[in-house]
Amino acid sequence: MEIIKDSVNDKTYKTWFRPIVPIKYEGSDFTIQVPNRYFYEYIEEQYAHLIHATLSRVTGKNMVIYYRVFVDNSDQKKAHETISSDPEENNVHNTVKTTNGQELPQEWNSHLNSRLNFDNFFEGDCNILARRVGESISEQPGITTFNPLYIHGCTGVGKTHLCHAIGNKINALYPNKKVIYISSHLFQVQYTDAVRNNTINDFVKFYQSVDVLIIDDIQEFVGKERTQNAFFHIFNHLHLLKKQLILTSDKLPIEMQGLEERMITRMKWGMTAELQKPDLELRKQILRFKAQQDNLKLSEEIIDYIAENVTEHVRDLEGVVTSLVAHYRIFNKEIDLEFADQTVKKAVKMEDKIITPDVILNTVSNYFNIELKEIHSKSRKQEIVKSRQICMFLCKKHTSYSYAHIGHLIGKRDHATVLHACKTVQNFIDIDKAFRSLMCEIEHLLKK
Repeated sequence: MEIIKDSVNDKTYKTWFRPIVPIKYEGSDFTIQVPNRYFYEYIEEQYAHLIHATLSRVTGKNMVIYYRVFVDNSDQKKAHETISSDPEENNVHNTVKTTNGQELPQEWNSHLNSRLNFDNFFEGDCNILARRVGESISEQPGITTFNPLYIHGCTGVGKTHLCHAIGNKINALYPNKKVIYISSHLFQVQYTDAVRNNTINDFVKFYQSVDVLIIDDIQEFVGKERTQNAFFHIFNHLHLLKKQLILTSDKLPIEMQGLEERMITRMKWGMTAELQKPDLELRKQILRFKAQQDNLKLSEEIIDYIAENVTEHVRDLEGVVTSLVAHYRIFNKEIDLEFADQTVKKAVKMEDKIITPDVILNTVSNYFNIELKEIHSKSRKQEIVKSRQICMFLCKKHTSYSYAHIGHLIGKRDHATVLHACKTVQNFIDIDKAFRSLMCEIEHLLKK
């Protein structure tokens, strides 16, 4: 445990290693006791290699780890099941007993991915509210005022990851609760099958029996009136019983034309939280974590390059690291900037177009239908000032020029003017959805 403590951060150690109790060491078999089945699955998935390596270092043997899942039932009788790290030795048909004496059948499937948790869902300005609300819900599902939790944002910003993280933490803290994650598409397929087989009542009763219902991509219910009606009754039942509901979408509820007004009203009952695209620093943090997880050494120069060029989706960042890992393992060759550049271009279909101040000025002037000479002028007209400030902000973001150099290029302003412009534009991006959408359109044009 002392060796492991030096290998992980303090939070991880306290959460996932301190609760472990050593039970038996015999030959090459080592048995440890863990609090519940989810705990075992997470440890085996994320840290089995670390435990194996540490045991081998201490004992000099190739060990087989057995996990004893401990339960203290309400009648004070102790029970456990023992699971080997060798999957061929396990009986997958056993029932896992929960801490309150109830039994969840082994065939109960939450559809949660144990790899997606709060430990690898990094916090940044783009997701801090949603993440902290999610953690609060995990600790008290159905009890907080954040019910339902409605998470919205464009593709690839981490909505699904956050859903799984919430579900997994609830499973860890409350193993007796029925948690289920399901996509709207699969929910729709199940509903259609229920209609075909005349089992609508069974379908509705099943979902009304869960403690935490997580539905991803709720926008797919638009136009599906009968599915919406079934979900409406499920929603009302669960909410009345203070069961937790978590919904995700790429739109705000009021933006979903074709969704019944009564559903829109209910989605706004709780908390609406937006996930935005990860900013530069968060992208770097994600890259460092992925590289460390895969034992890949990347210089800060390479991390900076990837983070600055892969800006749309977290999945794209993960894909780049996966490609680099494969190259490193196959060719046993350190990753250099040239190869990272080739990998990035393949992963995100980068074009060779270089974004220069001239490109930015021309794009912005065309977008607002303003002549370049007006942007460079001393004019204080609102639309011209706005265009000028956007040009300065984009030059700072997409080039390596200093504030002073950018000011000289755009109307011979000083560095303080450019700094003020950048802060002004960033403030509007943070608080004004329409302006944020406008900036996204301009940046899309820059990359064409």
